Amino acid sequence: MTKGRVLLRGVMKSFGAVDVIKGVDLEIAPGELTVFVGPSGCGKSTLLRLVSGLELPTGGSIMIGDRDVTCVHPSERGIAMVFQSYALYPHMSVAENMGFGLKIAGLPKAVIKEKVAKAAEILQLTPLLDRKPRALSGGQRQRVAIGRCIVREPEVFLFDEPLSNLDAALRGQMRVEIARLHAKLGATMIYVTHDQVEAMTLATRIVVLNAGRIEQIGAPIELYRHPANLFVAGFIGSPRMNFMDGIVEAAEADAVHVRLNAATLRLPRHEGDVKPGAKVTVGIRPEHFRVGSAVDAGDDQAVEFDSVIDLVERLGGETLAHLRMPSLSDGVLVVKISGDIPLRIGTGLRVGVRLAQCHLFDADGRAVGASAARVAAVAA
Repeated sequence: MTKGRVLLRGVMKSFGAVDVIKGVDLEIAPGELTVFVGPSGCGKSTLLRLVSGLELPTGGSIMIGDRDVTCVHPSERGIAMVFQSYALYPHMSVAENMGFGLKIAGLPKAVIKEKVAKAAEILQLTPLLDRKPRALSGGQRQRVAIGRCIVREPEVFLFDEPLSNLDAALRGQMRVEIARLHAKLGATMIYVTHDQVEAMTLATRIVVLNAGRIEQIGAPIELYRHPANLFVAGFIGSPRMNFMDGIVEAAEADAVHVRLNAATLRLPRHEGDVKPGAKVTVGIRPEHFRVGSAVDAGDDQAVEFDSVIDLVERLGGETLAHLRMPSLSDGVLVVKISGDIPLRIGTGLRVGVRLAQCHLFDADGRAVGASAARVAAVAA
């Protein structure tokens, strides 16, 4: 069954002399919620517009289901798109906004009413059908925009940063509602965001883009645990992973000895070619550090670092401590710890981490120690 499948092969897009999408190969399975994520200017919105037909590719092909839609008009692709802007007609009611596309298509009034009522029930908009957009909250307006797509029963839903205009509380609420909507409809959805927290919480699979190319594709937890390179490691996770520059002192069959300014680490290695003298980068996530009694000085599978507290961010149940350490690439280590631990700026702090939780990257920024299956940069 290929209904709802999206297949991109060698897709490229240039604007004049500027190459924005540089040969993307991607397959999205029916029913997946795939999130395109990456920094501003990476090409994620352009790639979504290529799928929608709002832009035509410079090269390559795009298929939706069994049809080649590379040059097909957007209205004939079987897609529906939710934009960052709600784009609701202010003089129309919620019901009229949701059913307007069906009215233009010439569907009977009874059919339109039935489809609007069904979509309103799914989105909990039934009590609001007679209201005008000005009487709705931002979250309710976004649900109306989504409802306008649902009534069309598309093969593929496209979301272009739909929560960017909402405040933090509403964004969290709408993330939950979109996740529930996907579970209820079981439809293929492609979602674009620059917010990696949205990507982690919503996606079946994440596509990490950088400068028009795919850096890595995988389930959220796989990208978190097994980033393919320094870019993915630094982008996925909040706060970002800490990086330390090091030199390989020795390379064994199952381990790599890496010298940092503060310590020498014996890191487990399964795959990868690093030789003595090679420059490498060690990555440690903020949440993997332990302090105080949680640090076991006698554990040969852990390492400890001495640091000085530079800044403290108290977030309630947890605290972010910014520590000064000479072994870091940017001079600052961010540690996520319990909010109950007393900390004072300018005092010393000893932190530890288990070696198995450290990530290792070679001089080219590629992960060392993760299997090829886990860090595949491009989907088959």
